[in-house]
Amino acid sequence: MPINSAPSASRRLLSLLSLLQVRRDWPGDLLADRLGVTSRTVRRDIDRLRELGYPVRAIKGPDGGYRLDAGAHLPPLLFDDEQAVALAVALRSAALVGAGIEEAAARALSTVTQLMPKRLRARLDALETAIVKSPGDGDPQADIEVLIAIGAAIRNREELRFDYRSPSDRGDGKLVPPRRVHPHHLLAQSGRWYLLAWDPAREDWRIYRADRMTPRVPTGPRFTPREVPGGDPATYLAARFKGSPGPNTWPCQGEVILAAPAADVVPFARDATVEPLDANTCRVRLGAWSWPGLAATLARWDVDIEVVDPPELRTAFAALATRAAHAAHAASADPSSHQQPR
Repeated sequence: MPINSAPSASRRLLSLLSLLQVRRDWPGDLLADRLGVTSRTVRRDIDRLRELGYPVRAIKGPDGGYRLDAGAHLPPLLFDDEQAVALAVALRSAALVGAGIEEAAARALSTVTQLMPKRLRARLDALETAIVKSPGDGDPQADIEVLIAIGAAIRNREELRFDYRSPSDRGDGKLVPPRRVHPHHLLAQSGRWYLLAWDPAREDWRIYRADRMTPRVPTGPRFTPREVPGGDPATYLAARFKGSPGPNTWPCQGEVILAAPAADVVPFARDATVEPLDANTCRVRLGAWSWPGLAATLARWDVDIEVVDPPELRTAFAALATRAAHAAHAASADPSSHQQPR
């Protein structure tokens, strides 16, 4: 039997809205069955949603039904407790996205928290210290309009023309023709946005930082999308950052035995594999972009190191030792290096 009390009607209205959001078309009888009310009550509730600004359209057909269309304006939004907390956490974390939306997100967060009951605000306060800025904060962030322009070109499969400020630019006033690429994926990593695109002139994949891009209008002709090597754009981007032209692995990988307990190594091992051998030694398998870089990374633990494999790592350690000895000799030979700071 339908329940007509005001609190139950409000809950039913929220349930109706939730159902309309998770499925494109709903037969009226099915909605009535899910809500435990009559079809007449469903029609009245649909009218209430329309009065609140939700564009609910009637679907003609043998069974009839309803559809929630995208509106021309933003109607009042209804969230349950979990959705409200998730929204607030996402807004508070907006600074880590690197999309230049911090001010707008802060205003939206203020609006949301003011409307929250005390029990939800208390849960958010407990998360305050959990959201910290990354070491890269302060780096240039991509303009939201640039991201939108890139996203539109990707969605429409149109060639993107843009000016690019690369680190090699000398700023000598020379005119540089705009770059032309086939944009495929827009990815965020460590607070920065990157465009993964196919460069038809070089016949190869290229990665561009969005904060260095200035899109031009109009866009170019349409193109046929390609599959990223390996099939996964995020994995491909991670592999390129590691200097690997193929799989998402470091190009230089070695195995050593460190004279340190595994418990002391694991907190600083990043993506290394650490295997305890006994109470005072462990086996470490680690990768890096170069052999000297791998040797220097392993030397950070400041313990005795036994190289297991490969020979290139032993050669890198020998070169590192030579440079270190030269630096130590140069420092001891310079009298000014022994002067006490004033």
